[in-house]
Amino acid sequence: MKKIMTAVLALTLALGLLAGCGQTGSAAGEETISGSVATDGSTSMEAVIGALGEAFMLANPDVTVTYNPTGSGSGIAAVQEGRCDIGLASRALKEEEIAAGLKETILAYDGIAVIVHPDNPVADLSLEQITAIYTGQITDWSEVGGEEGEIVLIGREAGSGTRDGFESITGTEDACLYRQELTSTGDVITAVSQNPGAIGYASLSAVSDLVKAVTVDAVAASEETVLDGSYRIQRPFVLVTRDGEELSPAAQAFFAYVTSADASGIIAAAGAVAAAA
Repeated sequence: MKKIMTAVLALTLALGLLAGCGQTGSAAGEETISGSVATDGSTSMEAVIGALGEAFMLANPDVTVTYNPTGSGSGIAAVQEGRCDIGLASRALKEEEIAAGLKETILAYDGIAVIVHPDNPVADLSLEQITAIYTGQITDWSEVGGEEGEIVLIGREAGSGTRDGFESITGTEDACLYRQELTSTGDVITAVSQNPGAIGYASLSAVSDLVKAVTVDAVAASEETVLDGSYRIQRPFVLVTRDGEELSPAAQAFFAYVTSADASGIIAAAGAVAAAA
């Protein structure tokens, strides 16, 4: 139900923004844009990039925007190798990636929710407890106020922007003792929803009623707490392009639209916080 309502809200906002977004088309007395825009990368950005793509295509029917959910690392490689127009990463670029000729533009900010099974009575964890859980110092739910039972650690695969963000913030790089390493945000949510002893992490924009997001240091993950910085586990949603190289007219128009203030309402409806004012 949450995903349906989000999609409806995003579509409503998209229709309301047609006039602004459509200034690139013939209605504004300019040449109609046509062609395709290929995006590739972060699975955590699916809701955001999907809603933005729909809005842009409604205003520009001769343009097709595609999204390939391969993960942040693969998306970065795809744009570097010329296999897509815009890469999608749910982490900042590394120094070596920038040195290789890539450029990052922050599209939005996203909270990384820490999720448990809905029946788990644990409702709040400190950042220190989360670190201890994922590094094996805390192994039973009774140690953090829950019922007795083994804590099953679910995470993302190496190269995932969500994993990189989570491990960087919690200080658990190369130290997490995962039971399962999964290749998409949706898989993590499904795994946690099916195991009462599981804990995982997922993009705030993707969290559904299948799981329960715990508060971190008594702060819930929300648009407001991500924006004001009080929710500590958060990361950027990044658009990756090749520095110094022009995008195609269609890709440049899409890039300009999604990074404009006109797109902020759609980004918010998809569960993230727009970087544009």
